Amino acid sequence: MMTKMKRYLCSVNLALLLLVFLSACGRSATPVPIAPIAGLPTGADGYPWWNDTVFYEIFVRSFYDSNGDGIGDLNGVIAKLDYLNDGDPATTTDLGVTGIWLMPIHPAVHYHGYDVTDYYDVNPDYGTKDDFKRLVDEAHKRGIRVIIDFVMNHTSDQHPWFIQSKDRNSKYRDWYVWSDAEPRGGGWRQAADGYYYGIFEEYMPDLNYRSPDVSAEMETVARFWLQDMGVDGFRVDAAKHLVEEGAVTSNSDSTHVWFKLFRTFYKGVDPEAVTVGEMFGDPSPVAAKYTQGDELDLGFDFALAQAFIVSARTGKADGVIQTMSVDLKIFKPGQFATFLSNHDQSRAMSQLAANTDKAKAAAALLLTAPGVPFIYYGEEIGMTGVKREGDQEVRTPMQWSGEDNGGFTTGMPWFPVNADYAERKNVADESGDANSVLSSYRTLIRLRNDHAALRVGDSIIVDSGNDAVFAQLRVSKNEVVLVVVNLSGEEVSEFALTLASGPLSGIYGAASMLGKGGPSNPVVNAQGGFDDYKPVSSLPAFGSLIIQLQPQK
Repeated sequence: MMTKMKRYLCSVNLALLLLVFLSACGRSATPVPIAPIAGLPTGADGYPWWNDTVFYEIFVRSFYDSNGDGIGDLNGVIAKLDYLNDGDPATTTDLGVTGIWLMPIHPAVHYHGYDVTDYYDVNPDYGTKDDFKRLVDEAHKRGIRVIIDFVMNHTSDQHPWFIQSKDRNSKYRDWYVWSDAEPRGGGWRQAADGYYYGIFEEYMPDLNYRSPDVSAEMETVARFWLQDMGVDGFRVDAAKHLVEEGAVTSNSDSTHVWFKLFRTFYKGVDPEAVTVGEMFGDPSPVAAKYTQGDELDLGFDFALAQAFIVSARTGKADGVIQTMSVDLKIFKPGQFATFLSNHDQSRAMSQLAANTDKAKAAAALLLTAPGVPFIYYGEEIGMTGVKREGDQEVRTPMQWSGEDNGGFTTGMPWFPVNADYAERKNVADESGDANSVLSSYRTLIRLRNDHAALRVGDSIIVDSGNDAVFAQLRVSKNEVVLVVVNLSGEEVSEFALTLASGPLSGIYGAASMLGKGGPSNPVVNAQGGFDDYKPVSSLPAFGSLIIQLQPQK
């Protein structure tokens, strides 16, 4: 740890010295990386480590098959870690993500894994616990944190606990929500020995968190994965449904009380463990209630995800502006998880009508926004998939190359690979194309990793004077970055940036981090903002401009 700390302090000092040198020279030659992610023992500017992280969501079954049985596995994930992050900040061929979220990896009956039959083991389709430990070790060597799906709300109806709970005299009867008489309301399922509650599916009965034994057991599960298996935290599935209160089946007061107690437990096991909650479909104020510092660390921001997609699809910035303005007020700074789409939704590229330019614009919105970004596997190459019954079509195998089955397997894939893999929509072909979606993601992730302002900086929305242009100022302790995204399919010259009041003071030079041409310098007004600032004469269609504003003397 001391070695890492010394490297961190050295990198910060060098960056600051370089910034001072440039200021003294009165030049704005090149952007200066501030507090780079490599070697950070804690988060930049006092934020937790997850604010310095770009996460990548992996469905192990569909990622990479290492043994030819047609099913992705843990060794397959290990084989592709260098694609995600090779551990060398000097290289540019990896994606650059610094965290991975593994969808359910426990034994389960159905393909998706959300009906767990054993919380203490690994799905044999994916490998063994030793394989998992090796994956965690190899990921950590590359600076990648690992979190896993924690399916807490329900189990499989084939779980031994539920099978035993069918006996009214079993100690496990109280581990599930049983009723002898038929209750009113949805979610109740009839069995030979009464009625049980399962809000999602008949084969996924809900656990009863009013039972102290259930709470104690799930704490033991959490301790096992944190201590024995080395994970860095959990994505909490269906978090809002944990404890029912009669007809109230989501976001109950009892659910919030339970998570407060759970936080005390898991932080006691590992103070740096992260939890990110899924409150699917809820508006931001509901999700934010879980993330005030006494329950979950992060909550997925479904409202902002939808706004990213809608703005990229329609070419109008108002959706992002309105939603982000609300979220910046109700979430603790940076404590929300951003994304474009996930395993329960139509893929982002399909929502954007397979328009690669719009996909790049959406990526720019995501990866320059405040919060903690999550990228769904394959999103970075523009994989498509429309949500239908069973959801397999949004969870298809990863498209690695133009070889048979997209390079996913040498056998018969568990589900057909999208046919467009052969049309240069794969990692191998896109890696060599500077204009590809993949190249855009790599560039944006690297910029975020290298610049603290893009990771943890305050976000101040800037009036662009054009409905198609989104602009924001990101301000960290030692860096100011201006982000401008043209969501239109047309070149835009009619725009001017106005920030009535802001945090700026003095004279600034402008250094381009992304975008063509040398930007002009802003003139700071008396209120610390700027008026009618036009850093470039025009913005290309779907183009992004990222500028570091450097203090001058």
